[in-house]
Amino acid sequence: MAASSPSSVLSPSRVTVAHPHLHLPSSTDPPSESNPPTQKVWIVFGATGHIGRSLVKAALSHGDNVAAVGRTLENTMPQMQGWHEQCLGLLCDVRVRSTVKTAMESCITRFGRIDIIVNCTGYGVIGACEDQDTSDLRSQFDTNFLGTLNIIQLSLPYFRHQSAKRRESENAGRYLIFSSTSGALGVPGLGPYCATKYAVEGLIESMLYEVDTFGIKATLVEPGHMRLDEPTGLDDKATDDNVASAAGHTMVKLQRYGHFFVKKPSAPYDTPTAPAGHAGRVVQWLADRQPTSAVKSAELVWQLGHCKYPPLRLLLGSFAIESVRDRLRSIIEEIEDWKHLHFPSPEGEGGKGKGKGEDDDMKMEGDAEGELDGEDDGMYGAEAEVGAEVKEEDDG
Repeated sequence: MAASSPSSVLSPSRVTVAHPHLHLPSSTDPPSESNPPTQKVWIVFGATGHIGRSLVKAALSHGDNVAAVGRTLENTMPQMQGWHEQCLGLLCDVRVRSTVKTAMESCITRFGRIDIIVNCTGYGVIGACEDQDTSDLRSQFDTNFLGTLNIIQLSLPYFRHQSAKRRESENAGRYLIFSSTSGALGVPGLGPYCATKYAVEGLIESMLYEVDTFGIKATLVEPGHMRLDEPTGLDDKATDDNVASAAGHTMVKLQRYGHFFVKKPSAPYDTPTAPAGHAGRVVQWLADRQPTSAVKSAELVWQLGHCKYPPLRLLLGSFAIESVRDRLRSIIEEIEDWKHLHFPSPEGEGGKGKGKGEDDDMKMEGDAEGELDGEDDGMYGAEAEVGAEVKEEDDG
């Protein structure tokens, strides 16, 4: 098979066709025929990962400008060049603040501004909590949490400056931070990784209170398992690592298990059914069976970058919806089971008064459960619909 030019593989005639039936809720004021989007400038950290590359293609297919930032230790500058005439290829290590700053400055120099900052970088070690040493812990926190903090701290002064020049109806800047379902629930075999994602979620929630007055928005994107067998790489016709670009350089190839390192378990956790091996078993079992389309997810994230009223979280795929919803339900149920310790009956103990208090408590619990069911439909109805749509619905 002949090698294809890296600049041609992202040309408008070759880019994945957008899926018009995938839309964010109208409450977010997403782009549409009646609300056409204006051209935005994206900088995507982690652009050589699976979802990162799909998002770069989605943004370029809609006419946006993109600075695609690869990983310093995994990619080379020749690999990042020639993707598209509206794409600037860069390298950076998010753990090193100076490289993050250089990448942002290069984007502003090339395109004149930054509108949307995306962080798709991530690193995880699959193994029991007990088996992960200091190096494993630091590598995950330095990349996932401190890397995100570096991006935010270095870009907020720029966005705050932009806020002084914006019109009242405009947002001054947008963050799309890729978290995970692991940022909403504990996963055996991914303890420290989950801890980094929990930390990122707390960071973004807190930051939003601080910067809302400047018109700066942020969304935590929580994807489920993304399918790896779709032609979402920059060289869609490449079949192996030996396919070279016209420039003579091997194209960037997707890693099958993403940026996860599977650590050999110690004896206590080295059994076929050990909970600590759950994450590894899931990844190996799923292989190419992931239910959620990275290409269609990227289309929704593109809309997210252009909508006026973004949500705090965007869950992608039915797995994400179901797992996070189940955890939230279990938390609510646990609160209801134990709230009598903190809200005793005002009638005191014994006799008729106690019975009345118990009846009141039961009524309160019934009311709370009824409200929860109502909130569940409101909170998750739209997201569940989005998650279902992200699944492969057609071949087109």
